Amino acid sequence: MNKTNIYQSRRATLAQKIRSKTGGGIAIITTAPEVSRNRDSEFPYRHDSDFFYLTGFEEPGATLILQVDQSNHEAHLFCRPKDLEKEIWDGIRLGPEAVPAALGLNFAYSNHEIDSKLAELLADQDAIYVRLAESAEADRRLRHWMKTVRQQIRAGVDAPTQFHDVEALLHEMRLFKDAHEIETMRRAAAISARAHIRAMQVCQPGMREYQLEAELLHEFRNSGSQSVAYNSIVATGANACILHYRAGSNELRNGELCLIDAGCELDGYASDITRTFPVNGKFSSPQRALYDITLAAQEAAIAMTKSGNTFIEPHEAAVKVLTQGLLDEGLLKLSELGSLENAIELAAYRRFYMHRTSHWLGMDVHDVGSYREPAVASTTEKPWRILQSGMVITIEPGLYVRPAEDIDMRFWNIGIRIEDDAVISDAGCELISRGVPVKAEEIEALMKR
Repeated sequence: MNKTNIYQSRRATLAQKIRSKTGGGIAIITTAPEVSRNRDSEFPYRHDSDFFYLTGFEEPGATLILQVDQSNHEAHLFCRPKDLEKEIWDGIRLGPEAVPAALGLNFAYSNHEIDSKLAELLADQDAIYVRLAESAEADRRLRHWMKTVRQQIRAGVDAPTQFHDVEALLHEMRLFKDAHEIETMRRAAAISARAHIRAMQVCQPGMREYQLEAELLHEFRNSGSQSVAYNSIVATGANACILHYRAGSNELRNGELCLIDAGCELDGYASDITRTFPVNGKFSSPQRALYDITLAAQEAAIAMTKSGNTFIEPHEAAVKVLTQGLLDEGLLKLSELGSLENAIELAAYRRFYMHRTSHWLGMDVHDVGSYREPAVASTTEKPWRILQSGMVITIEPGLYVRPAEDIDMRFWNIGIRIEDDAVISDAGCELISRGVPVKAEEIEALMKR
């Protein structure tokens, strides 16, 4: 299946979901706007994920309209018109004339026509599917289009009376990855794994965090990825205990750990890998003790990451191992907590482990999709989502020990996280990011070479 057919198939699936819910309607999905960085400069443009999922179109200033009736659907795209003067400065535009053939859409127009054309497309539609409360500007435009349609009531034109959240349908679709998506994510993970290896190999005391970040970026772009999937975390020493720390100018010191959480984006899909390694290539005894606990927690979570289990079960497995390890090393006091079970119930581990073990991964690094099943008819409680084949999640336990009077100084400022990307299958899960070593002895051997 070529890429055009992939996007056509996704639009057909969304149309069927709309048809099943309301018999028909019209969906309006706009791509992301360009954002100014400073005077006469914009941030590198990145399309909206929902919009790209349905079109494969990466230019700014575009809107997809999906018109659905009981037996058919039509896709309309509004995009920037051809403009030779602007294209000299900002790059070639596809233009509405070329869009239908290039993207497999039914109709395309200049985005300058959207206000007049939307009144025509919305006429006599019962239901509108939009992102509810998306932005003040989106609300303003929708009110304008609705007002235009309502002004035609005396001509026998009816305006839509139902409003639905298109994300409720679209994000459920995106939660399950097809073969094309999974293959793209495998390639992204392989690139990111090579970048982590590169960082480990060049690391030495005296370097700066931003220098390791540069090595990551070099491998990402040199391997063909278009961007980072998120701002890279390169954190040495105490900085590793700051969960969303950005690579700064701190010096990598002998005897400290370095935590790198970094992944590239390839063809619109994210990877997300974390590794923690010793700056000098050799774990100290306290570092190794906590590292092995974290890796054992990840292995326990991996064993629970399979179809039929719930989203929370890998986290619970990791928490049990982490908590036992913290008790064994004296960071938690069994004399105060009484038992492992009581320590978990009291969430004593949260002092050292304060985030979940997993999140969805896909077009966005924290990808869309509900973490809860729909409410059972007899109760309002929503149980945790059951993992199914085609879902992709991260598995990322960690331990973060900040200085405190009741903590053995040997463990101060040790921050460790180990993260891999997992594709769920009926047989378990496939770790697509294991191109980079994870065992302590493997990391030491790599850095020694």
